[in-house]
Parts: sequence; C-alpha cells; structure tokens
Amino acid sequence: MSKTILAISGSPRPKGNTESLLKALIDEALKAGKTVVNYRAADLKVGPCHGCCYCLKHNAVCVQKDDMPQILDNLRNCEAIVLASPVYYYGLSAQIKLVIDRFFALIEEGMAIKRAALLMTCGDDATAANPSIANFRAMANYLKWEEAGVVVAPNLHDPGEIEGRPELEEAKRLGAII
Repeated sequence: MSKTILAISGSPRPKGNTESLLKALIDEALKAGKTVVNYRAADLKVGPCHGCCYCLKHNAVCVQKDDMPQILDNLRNCEAIVLASPVYYYGLSAQIKLVIDRFFALIEEGMAIKRAALLMTCGDDATAANPSIANFRAMANYLKWEEAGVVVAPNLHDPGEIEGRPELEEAKRLGAII
C-alpha cells in the first residue's frame, strides 16, 4: 500500500512560486508511488476557529459548516503532511493559518500524520521564513510529527521566478523521501 501525503498550499496565487515549489514535490512523490491529496486553502471555505471547544465534545464536528471536514478526514488517514506557504509579514499566509488553527478539532482524537515538511517562498532573504519555520517545528514537536524537511526559496517577487532555481530540486528530493 502506498503512503498517502496530505499537501496544503496557503498561496492565494494559483500559478505562483509557492504552487510551483509544491508541484515539484508532488510530482516526485507521485513518481515514487505515493498518493497525494492536494488542497489549496484559498479555494476552500474555512472559517477561523472560534475557540468554543464544541468540536472536542462532538467528535471533531465544528459549529461552522464549511470545508474543514474533508481536511480533518485526511489528517485522520494520511501518513505525511506538506504545508506550503509564501511568507507574509514574517509568518504563514492567512489562508493556511485558518486551516492549521482548525487542526485543533483533532487534538484529543489524534491524527495519522507521522512526518511533516514545510515549503516556503518569500520576497526577502531566507531569514524572513525563520518565524514560520519555528512555528512549524513547534507544532510538529507538539504533535509528534517527524520533520522530513524544510525548503525556503527566497528573493522571489513575480510568479515564475522560481523556475530553474535549486529549491525546486530540493523540493523534488523531499517529495521522494517524505
């Protein structure tokens, strides 16, 4: 049985550099025989966590009726997760942060995820991703996810600028091993 990877992109640009970086990883994972479930957070209707804890008393069912149940089902069943985001003001994009905050619904039930990777693009130097990397590592540690890798592609401003960059090869290598 092949390993199933949950990939979530936080980029609002469907043809942006973050999507290209994630596509490189996904293509290589598929070549390696893995199954990939891919979501673009910007295409989903996901509301912010209300902090009401309703989900903890109702089998991870939220009071909000949105697209989050499909993500939660994949967190229950996929062995690995890849989070991809541009750096926005030294953090993850709002689109992916909404999804991540709603992982809370499974905090008591648990997730099948064992390994995790982070892909980031930014218009600044690579240090702009450091706060997001620290957040990712803290989350992975708390959830007992093994870190499979982190790829940061810095100094990108326009869609397509990532083409030919070494970070695409890094993402491919990560796709083969995650």
